[in-house]
Amino acid sequence: MEYDYVSFRSEMDFHNKCCGGMIWCIRDICGIICAILTWFLILYAEFVVMFIILIPTSYSLYSLANMIIFQSCTFLAFTSHLRTMFTDPGAVPKGNATKEMIKQMGFREGQVIFKCPKCCSIKPERAHHCSVCQRCIRKMDHHCPWVNNCVGENNQKYFVLFTFYIAAISLHSLFLAANQFLTCIRTEWRDCTAYSPPATVVLLLFLIFEALLFAIFTAVMLGTQVQAIWNDETGIEQLKKEEARWVKKSRWKSIQAVFGRFSIGWFSPFAGPTPKTKYENYLYSV
Repeated sequence: MEYDYVSFRSEMDFHNKCCGGMIWCIRDICGIICAILTWFLILYAEFVVMFIILIPTSYSLYSLANMIIFQSCTFLAFTSHLRTMFTDPGAVPKGNATKEMIKQMGFREGQVIFKCPKCCSIKPERAHHCSVCQRCIRKMDHHCPWVNNCVGENNQKYFVLFTFYIAAISLHSLFLAANQFLTCIRTEWRDCTAYSPPATVVLLLFLIFEALLFAIFTAVMLGTQVQAIWNDETGIEQLKKEEARWVKKSRWKSIQAVFGRFSIGWFSPFAGPTPKTKYENYLYSV
């Protein structure tokens, strides 16, 4: 569905925003708790890997190399989580389906307009309403409590990177913890850790459990997201088995629509997704 708009102005929408409307934030207590728990689990893995496994080791080159790899992936995972959490996923302007606003928009005569009765907005194609965000989200894939936000058109790249880097540090932690166990078994436990043997065993076992659980969970989620992008179909569209009324992109174009042209920026949470055209920015301006 295409819209032809005439020029109009709208007031700044502060719904789901903080810091004077500069940052997108969802005030959902369950999502906030899950996001804080995510940070806590990352910090726990950071503590065990650094202070139980790597720093006490006598193999300086082994320790240094693993420190660089683990710290880099942890930083990128944490940054990806924050970008996913505080990025507007593609919210449709709330309350723009009023008669006054519609009169200012240049619709063709007889053109069908889809409205969302819950947030009173003109609903673009492939947009779905999120009951938690209380907004219609463009190309909404799902609402994820772990990032306290919807995964949609504007932040799907960051969510994919989040799952990728969490899976990476989980597998890395699993390898380091298992290797530490074998090392301590072959030598004296008191010589391979700065903590008591019982405390070390408990910390390593919990790290292995956490790493194994999140490696499986995030790897499955990563595969699901890549498949959805590859097929140009969101999670909700797959779940509802919606018939594709839109022109599907090729697989490579679908990937580029999320990550942009292939470059090192694909793996960076600091590089944003493909910029929208002036027409799209105007169409969805808040």
